[in-house]
Amino acid sequence: MRIITYSTAVVIWLLATVSLCAQETKDAQAQIDYLQGKIEAVQAEEKEALKDEVIAINDRLEKGEITEEQATELKQAAAEKRALNIENRIVIIQNQIDLLERNGSLNTTSTDNFELVVFSKGKLLDFDYTPRERKYDRRTTSDLVLAFGLNNAITDGQSFGDTDFKIAGSRFFELGIAWKTRVFKNSNWLRLKYGFSFQFNGLKLSDDRFFEDTGSETVVREFGADLDKSKLRNDYLVFPVHFEFGPSRKIEKENYFRYSTRNKLKVGLGGYAGFRLRTVQKLRFDGPDGNEVEQKQTGNFNTNNFAYGLSGYIGWTGMALYVKYDLNPIFKDNPVEQRNISLGLRFDVD
Repeated sequence: MRIITYSTAVVIWLLATVSLCAQETKDAQAQIDYLQGKIEAVQAEEKEALKDEVIAINDRLEKGEITEEQATELKQAAAEKRALNIENRIVIIQNQIDLLERNGSLNTTSTDNFELVVFSKGKLLDFDYTPRERKYDRRTTSDLVLAFGLNNAITDGQSFGDTDFKIAGSRFFELGIAWKTRVFKNSNWLRLKYGFSFQFNGLKLSDDRFFEDTGSETVVREFGADLDKSKLRNDYLVFPVHFEFGPSRKIEKENYFRYSTRNKLKVGLGGYAGFRLRTVQKLRFDGPDGNEVEQKQTGNFNTNNFAYGLSGYIGWTGMALYVKYDLNPIFKDNPVEQRNISLGLRFDVD
C-alpha cells in the first residue's frame, strides 16, 4: 500500500487549487464576454419592440380607432418606455460584469459553455449560455434618439419676446435612429453621427387666433370666440448629421477593445435636411350647445415641403441639452418669414 506523506498531499492540494483557479478565471472571462455581447442584444431587442409598437399604433390610427394626437402621445410614451428599458437592463448587466471582474470565479467546468445560476423568489433558475465570438474592434455603433422640449418661431423684424405663440404650450418631439462611427482608427475624440429622425414641431397661437390658408399666403385670424386649443403641427422626416467630439475611455481586453463615453462630456455640432410628411391644425372650443367641439384640418397651409437647418447638443453620457433651428421659413409665400426653433432634452441610448 502506497503511503502519501503530508508534504506530498500539500503539493497535490496546491496544484489542484491553482488549476481550479485558472479554470475559474477563464470561465469568468467567458461569461463577461457573453454579458458584454448581451448589451448589444438588449439594445436590438428593445429597438425592434419599439418598431413593432409604432407600427401597431399607426394601424390603429389608420383604422380611426385613435386620433393623431393620441397616436403621437402613444408613440412618445412607447419611446420613453423602451429608452428606460434599455437603460435599466444595461445597468443590471453592467453590475453583473463588475461583480465578475471583481470576484473572478464561477462554479463551471467548461470554457465553451457555462451555467449561470440565479436565486429568485425562492427558486433556483439555471441558464445555459454559449458565448459568441466578439468583434475585435467596432468602429460603428447605433443609438436610439429621443428628444423633446419647447418649440417656437422666430419672426423677421420682431424680438423673440413678441412671439405670437404660447411658449409653454408649443412643443416638439423627435424620435429616430443614429449611427456613430469613429473617424480616426486609433482615437475616439471625434465621431461622425448620422441617421434619420421623425420630427414633430407644434406651434400654439395665443389670444384665440388660428391659421388660415388664403391660397397665396397663410395668415393669422381672430377666431371670434374662446379657443381652448389652437395648434399647428408640422411633421417631418429628416436626416441629421453631427460631428460629435469629447473624451472617452479605452477598454482593452484579451481579444477585443472598445471606447466608452460613459460618464464623459460630449458635444455635437451639425445639421439636418428632410421633407415634410404632413401639416395639421387642431382647434378646440365650446359649441353653441355648450358641448366641446374639436376640429382637425389637414392640408399644406402654404408650408415648405422641405426642411433644413442647424442643430447641436452638449451633454453627459446619454443625456444632453439640444437645440435646432430651421434655416427654411415655415411658410413659403408669406411676406414676413418665420423660422422654427426648438430647445429641449435629447437622449441617445446606445
